[in-house]
Amino acid sequence: MNAIEVSKLSKTYPGGVEAVKGIDFEVEAGEVFGLLGPNGAGKSTTVGMLTTTIEPTSGSARLAGHDVATAPLAARRASSVVFQEPVVDRSLTGRRNLEIHGRLWAVEPHEAAARIEELAATLGLGGLIDRPAGSYSGGERRRLEIARALVSRPRVLFLDEPTVGLDPRIRAELLEVIGSLRNRTEMTVLLTTHYLDEAERLCDRVAIIHSGRIVALGAPQALLAELGRELVELRIDGNVGTALASLRERGVAGEDAFAVGSRLTLPLHDRSSRDAIAAIHELGLTGAISAREPTLDDVYLRLTGDSLAAAA
Repeated sequence: MNAIEVSKLSKTYPGGVEAVKGIDFEVEAGEVFGLLGPNGAGKSTTVGMLTTTIEPTSGSARLAGHDVATAPLAARRASSVVFQEPVVDRSLTGRRNLEIHGRLWAVEPHEAAARIEELAATLGLGGLIDRPAGSYSGGERRRLEIARALVSRPRVLFLDEPTVGLDPRIRAELLEVIGSLRNRTEMTVLLTTHYLDEAERLCDRVAIIHSGRIVALGAPQALLAELGRELVELRIDGNVGTALASLRERGVAGEDAFAVGSRLTLPLHDRSSRDAIAAIHELGLTGAISAREPTLDDVYLRLTGDSLAAAA
């Protein structure tokens, strides 16, 4: 059974704002699945509907077999979520935060105590667990929030932009922690992010979401492979459309070549970058030229015309 099943799921807010527009995807049990897109793309609204905090306008979603609209309590019992905004009580110790969450989820006290010790060790909270959460650093509080979400042993864990606002060092440490979760458990994880490296590093598959629609879905490496092993990027001093037409006529650019402003991006498949650059010079095209490996930002850019990094 799939851990998550989404069919034609939509959300329109008052005033006619369509945040999510009929999306479809499935997540297998034990999979780490990413929703990748810029701020405002519909990622958090999708998570809100899956975690029963936002009511869908239409379509359906099932979590561990439970319909989120008709059986919300069962869906909640099977899942847990780490929201973007902090939720731990800073006046309480880390341990007390976890104990209270365990009681709210009806975890037996002896089981909760053992689970808290296990999570403290796994998430590097052993020396902090009996200190007030207000004394924690931002990264430490984030780890405590993940531990809080795991006390109830959820079948599905939602991580909504878990590293947003953290400095690079703390973010790198937290990614190590999140990566270790998939190696220690059979839990399904749905991660939302606009960081490309997070998606490539952590996710088995990603759905790229743009303006409320899924525009690509697959394993990160499979999506990158669609652009070939290498691409050439050049800035055109002149008419971009004419230059692209010439490159296609010469066989340098394929149908998946795309232009944004004065920049042309040419995915290479059977041609080497050296041959492509030589052909560009022979056509008399001037401007800066470079060759590099494709990124998920290129996948997003080709499909939407926007840079994910800039949009985020």
